[in-house]
This record gives sequence, structure tokens and C-alpha cells, in this order.
Amino acid sequence: MAGSAAIEVAAALIVDDMGRLLLVRKEGTSVFMQPGGKYEPGETGAQTLARELHEELGLIVDPEALEPLGTFTAPAANEAGMLVEAEVFRAHLSALGGIEAVTPRAEIVDVLWVHPRDFAHLAVAPLVTQRMLPLLEVS
Repeated sequence: MAGSAAIEVAAALIVDDMGRLLLVRKEGTSVFMQPGGKYEPGETGAQTLARELHEELGLIVDPEALEPLGTFTAPAANEAGMLVEAEVFRAHLSALGGIEAVTPRAEIVDVLWVHPRDFAHLAVAPLVTQRMLPLLEVS
């Protein structure tokens, strides 16, 4: 996809004790993706993600508690012909208050904890399937 525009976001890799990945679906879309969102002026990736986790899922996380995993590019799930470039951080459940603390808010309409073996039954963003699953295998 050389020449495609990139949407820059910060995204969270959150996995529970059973190996399930936290995925969200935004209003008006059919594809599940990692929680996160676009930067606001002057924010670092960790600050962006902490803000987005609060706005979208009601979670309060210290940006310093987020573990940087790298920047990854994949086809955008909801914008045809675009790429998403995501600065990805691992957010540990213990720092988030556990599974019970996750509550869909703002534009998030669905929250799922899904084991990767169950992805075949869902529409999942390429960033998750192409870039995040390999990170799960080494963590």
C-alpha cells in the first residue's frame, strides 16, 4: 500500500489471565480493534492512550504504567485505502482495576474479551491479527 495515508494512533494491548485480548467496537462500525485513539496536540503516545482508555472505557491508568511495545503499521479497519500507524503499549490488568473496571463509553458500543483462537468468528482489525498476535506469542 505504498503511498497510502496513515492514521496515527496510540493503542493498548490488554490481555487477561486466560489469554483473552480486550477488543472494542466503535459505533457505526463492524470491526473489533484494540482500545486507543488519535493523538491530541502535545501528547505523548502514553498520554494519548491513558486519556483514550479513560474516555472510552472508564479506566484510569498512569501513563508511566504503560509498557511501550513499538510502532506498527497495518491496513486501517474502517477507512478504505488507509493505513493505521499505532504506537502500542501493554496495559496490565492489575494497573487498570481488572476486567470488571472496563465499561464502554463515548463511541464504544461493544467490549469483548476474546481468545485469539476465537477470532475466526469475528471481524477483527488487521492491526490486531497481523501485528498484535505475534506479540502475544512472545509475552
